[in-house]
Amino acid sequence: MAEQTRRLVLGGATAGVVARCRDFTRRALTDWLWPEGSEAEEDLLLLVSEVVTNACLHAGGPRELVLRNGLGLLRVEVSDDSPEVPVRRATRDRSRPGGHGLVLLERLAKNWGSVRAPDGRPGKTVWLEVTAPELPTDPPRP
Repeated sequence: MAEQTRRLVLGGATAGVVARCRDFTRRALTDWLWPEGSEAEEDLLLLVSEVVTNACLHAGGPRELVLRNGLGLLRVEVSDDSPEVPVRRATRDRSRPGGHGLVLLERLAKNWGSVRAPDGRPGKTVWLEVTAPELPTDPPRP
């Protein structure tokens, strides 16, 4: 299957952006036949929420969300205007909220990282990849 791409331009918004990105991602996954309500879908939506939330908290809001689906992988890219790359902080009290996003990325994503914006523009893109679930095959025809 050729790579399929979905792009959501956000322009640095923060109000309601996490829910908007989750809804956008859920619609794409439905179109790409991911099993609705599956663990794979829920894990990916959690990762999208974490990366977008980090862009809101630490980078003034995400500029763009890009989803790339193909060759058995789904790649999520969240771009923002901050040059600061994600750094895992020392684990605090695990029972308290905050500071767990990169731990989730490390546990649930196949790969993740960040790249600086090209051409000397300010900002970066934080990306993650997950293995796409096996799609159901059509039953044999009689």
